[in-house]
Amino acid sequence: MEVWEIKDVMEVEEAKEVKEIQEAEAKSLPKRLRQRRLSVPLFSSFPLFPSLPFLIPALALALLPVVQIGAQSAGQWKLPDIPWAFPVRPASPTVLDDRTGPIHVPGSSKTYTQEEIDDIANPPDWFPEEHAPMPRVVAHGAAGGVLGCASCHLASGLGHPESANLAGVPAVYILRQLADFKAGNRMGEAMNDMSRNLTDEDAKQAAEWFAALKPKVWQPVVETDRVPKTFVNEHLMRMPLPGAGDEPIGDRIIELPQDIARAESRDPHSGFIAYVPKGSLAKGKEFVTTGGGGKTIQCVICHGPSLNGLGEVPPIAGHSPMYLFRQLHYFKDGSRHGSMGALMKGVVAQMTQDDMIALAAYVASLPPGTEESSLDPGTAQTSASLKAGSNAAKSAK
Repeated sequence: MEVWEIKDVMEVEEAKEVKEIQEAEAKSLPKRLRQRRLSVPLFSSFPLFPSLPFLIPALALALLPVVQIGAQSAGQWKLPDIPWAFPVRPASPTVLDDRTGPIHVPGSSKTYTQEEIDDIANPPDWFPEEHAPMPRVVAHGAAGGVLGCASCHLASGLGHPESANLAGVPAVYILRQLADFKAGNRMGEAMNDMSRNLTDEDAKQAAEWFAALKPKVWQPVVETDRVPKTFVNEHLMRMPLPGAGDEPIGDRIIELPQDIARAESRDPHSGFIAYVPKGSLAKGKEFVTTGGGGKTIQCVICHGPSLNGLGEVPPIAGHSPMYLFRQLHYFKDGSRHGSMGALMKGVVAQMTQDDMIALAAYVASLPPGTEESSLDPGTAQTSASLKAGSNAAKSAK
């Protein structure tokens, strides 16, 4: 037998062993965590809002699926009463369909069943040729209830609205967040327990793998007055309510998939649409570039001229606005009180919920990437003027 054949056999046996461990441990997890199927709809009648330039205050973002636990301590923490951002499982879940048989996504030669797609210990990898080989913990998780990272964050690292976008986020920042989860300084669904049993080596490999992924536009931001009526299913996923029509968006951010079936398949090529109230982008831009009339500081000071990160400070441009809003809220109410918490608490102290919505919407509308090189001319000009303003402010001190 050739050396490469022996290696392949060993990898297959190792994968089988990990899967057996994960399947046994997954049975002890709540059903909501065993089956995380995401879907929600594209309200295609709305035009996409053109990309705008930039920001949200030192919003140190990170990793993990949405929120269900959270702050001062697991026992004391109370779910914020903001249903559109912090969904609650319904008493009688609505079920739209039950997909059976082999499932395909455009451009992939792979085939999975829905049961395999929902196996969070062994998430699907539709396009393995598009990234470096996954570390075992990303593809299959590990012992102690550690689930496959790609299940929630996807094989692209871009995630879903209920989880963080990790593509291109600095490894050192991801590791810092894992440490905060482990210490109880940051609460999040599943992440606290998983981080406790995550080895240092697995954490390092996962963080470096996600950091090497390329960020991209994942959820265009659209300003609108109305959105489809939606519901939250048993897995805390927001979906359209068939035949129910639409309703005023009010003071909310609603994120829906561009293609429901592909979102349910965890297709890393099919993103979302983020609907925000009209006027949010202009308000967010003004708030970010001026500090909201003294309410806070310019976000570029910490997150860089185009909000694509600065040193160990994470990129936030182009990330999910719902996720960004939740983090701002967590910093303000103390749910996130790790190493970055003290800095961010001062940043968000005077911000209202409307301010947070506007900031999150504006930052989400910005192109992800590496500073001005990723921006269109109009955005680059705005970013440059912001940078100049930031430098002037520093000189004035």
